[in-house]
Amino acid sequence: MRAATVIAFDQPIVVRDRRMIAPGPGQVLVRIEASGLCHTDIHAARGEWPVTPRPPFTPGHEGVGIVHELGRGVTDRKAGERVAVPWLGSACGMCEYCVSGRETLCETQVNTGYGVDGCHAQWAVADARYVVPVPEGVPAMEAAPLTCAGVTTYKAVKVAGLRPGERAAIFGVGGLGHLALQYAAIFGAETIAVDVTDAKLRMAGGLGADHTVNAAEHDPVEKIKGLGGADVAIVLAADPRVLEQAHASLRRGGRLVLVSLPKDDTMKLPIFETVLGGISVIGSIVGTRADLAEVFRLHAAGRTEVMYETRKLDEINEAIEDVLSGRVDARVVFEL
Repeated sequence: MRAATVIAFDQPIVVRDRRMIAPGPGQVLVRIEASGLCHTDIHAARGEWPVTPRPPFTPGHEGVGIVHELGRGVTDRKAGERVAVPWLGSACGMCEYCVSGRETLCETQVNTGYGVDGCHAQWAVADARYVVPVPEGVPAMEAAPLTCAGVTTYKAVKVAGLRPGERAAIFGVGGLGHLALQYAAIFGAETIAVDVTDAKLRMAGGLGADHTVNAAEHDPVEKIKGLGGADVAIVLAADPRVLEQAHASLRRGGRLVLVSLPKDDTMKLPIFETVLGGISVIGSIVGTRADLAEVFRLHAAGRTEVMYETRKLDEINEAIEDVLSGRVDARVVFEL
């Protein structure tokens, strides 16, 4: 099978033929149709996080495809079923986090495309318990970005406790941000899109953003404060300065939701303003299988629109450069 392979962190990804692996007990073999490119794939391929994958490996955790073969003991999936293979490849299922519906906090979880080979390949083996069925009528190319970008931002909106009538500022309107805006609107918020690219802000406006702010031309803190301040600021841009701007844009009692992971792993947090303003700082990490099922149901009901462009798997290195340079407005999806 053809698979994108990280040979070393200082080398380009290589697309090459690899031996197919049969599904083991409790696993399914999935014929991948579409696989979204997430910024996490780039961090993984370059070894930029404190805990790194072990090369050689195949990245990708927005995989959608058809179940081809069942491993021994699998009874809740069936051949021919379309499923998503998400970031949460598996978890222990027994710890306090797993049993309380917070499985993405499991300390022994294994992540797709990081701890095990992922979906930037023609075939992928996955834990049958952790793949999520894709509703009929949702195309694979649209389901792929929802598998991470969608569920990650949906969960961020949920943990923010966003209420109807509140004001939500989304910092970074790209592959994740264009979906975050839509979820915030579904929750009944007045939405503000913040980015440095006019094309992305036009996209945000087309998706119903109530306000747009070009942070390259205007001070986003001043603009958002002029609207009355944000009740919730969700940060999807991996720049510490943006984290600080988002914090400063909040009104009293506001909630700062951190989603992006800057590789330098720091931000300045003004304690005085945080305490006196009653500001909450919340970390949000992807979403559970139940969250992803909700995301798929919303999309199947026509409540969200996924913006993406397709590439061939052989173009993965060029696609990464396009994402890093800001030449991609939303999501890249590899057509397998």
